[in-house]
Amino acid sequence: MTVRDAAPSDSDAVHRPLSGFVTSHRPDRAVFDTVTFPRIIAAAADGTADFLVAETDSRVVGYVLALRMPTLFAGGTILEVLELTVDAPSRGRGTGSALIRAVQARAREAKDVEVTVPTRRAAGFYRALGFHETAVHLKWSAA
Repeated sequence: MTVRDAAPSDSDAVHRPLSGFVTSHRPDRAVFDTVTFPRIIAAAADGTADFLVAETDSRVVGYVLALRMPTLFAGGTILEVLELTVDAPSRGRGTGSALIRAVQARAREAKDVEVTVPTRRAAGFYRALGFHETAVHLKWSAA
């Protein structure tokens, strides 16, 4: 398995598992192709995001998206993991762990203060990778 930066050519491979990952929104393919995916590729290029894919046998089997945000409270930037998904047949083989370890390495290189992740379903997974609970996330939908 290889972990690398996502590329514009990864659009289909990233969109494929998205519908299984999302529980509160329905991804719109046209918006994905014309707005969100290109914007995230650009954010990764300018260092405000880490957008990585995992490949096995030259096939993308998972991805992670983390956004880097300046903060006052932490005295520097934090990196928040917003999306991590792995194709169902590849789960349980260390792909998600490899993607998170790559994000943690990027955070060290960027001198981020911490890596955070809001999650409901995967707390045990993140705890096994050294994360601990510090807050409850609440949301307000603008739509």
